[in-house]
Amino acid sequence: MEKKQYGGQAVIEGVMMKGEKNIAVAVRRNQEDIAIKEEKISFPDRKFSFLSWPFVRGVVSLVLMLYIGIRALSYSADQAAEEEGEEIKIWEMLLSIVVAFVLAVLIFVVTPAFIISLIQPYIELNLILNIIEGFIKITAFILYVFFISRLEDIKRVFRYHGAEHKVINNYESDLSLSVENARSFSPLHPRCGTSFIFLVILLSIFFFSFFGRPPLQYRIFFHLLLLPLIAGTSYEIIKLAGREQAPAVIRALSWPGLLIQKLTTGEPDDSMLEVAITALQHVLEKEEGERSV
Repeated sequence: MEKKQYGGQAVIEGVMMKGEKNIAVAVRRNQEDIAIKEEKISFPDRKFSFLSWPFVRGVVSLVLMLYIGIRALSYSADQAAEEEGEEIKIWEMLLSIVVAFVLAVLIFVVTPAFIISLIQPYIELNLILNIIEGFIKITAFILYVFFISRLEDIKRVFRYHGAEHKVINNYESDLSLSVENARSFSPLHPRCGTSFIFLVILLSIFFFSFFGRPPLQYRIFFHLLLLPLIAGTSYEIIKLAGREQAPAVIRALSWPGLLIQKLTTGEPDDSMLEVAITALQHVLEKEEGERSV
């Protein structure tokens, strides 16, 4: 019997872990102190059953994880600012998120679509056009990740990302959860958000092949319109990839994403592993206690 799927994300000097009904954010304040925030999750699909349907649940999960992730990141930023005697204003956090979203649309949707609009008169096959567009997106994504991974602050976040994966891999194994055991596991994981983004780009090649060669403005519109469907499909593939006996075709689709994770994860030290384990243990204890009631 496979264990329940747990996951999370790296935050500033910490890790957020998500369970079935609970999340916990653990943040390293200093060498001796780890701040913890626990929270119950309100799942909309518990009230509306259609939201748990395959492909639909992926979109719901993505929106929920964005909401949870922003809250976790805000908490970790507050802890870091408190240590340094600063204060993070909520509008600064929201502005950063809006700017990041706009930049993502410009880099991964508008720019590739504009380039394709320039070269499409010279290429007859729509599939070739979409492959070129996918190649542009993948290249832009890899270059973006490569350059931000050179920044010192991001390097630490990526090391916490590696700690999150190592601890999840430890949990999914037959070994007890500990720093010593987690240290030996890979910092890569098939259910990672990096793999998810790569799959979204890859599947866009297939889905957009059905829309011919529309003008630039419609091409951008169709990209944004189909994003929920592509995200939902990518979620189902990622979910299958996380199983012990994943089909060969699913493993093949996941393989490039695992390679890209080598850029978005770093080797954590023991203190980072301790933070990730602390977050996961709080979630596990909370949910085991609720199941026993």
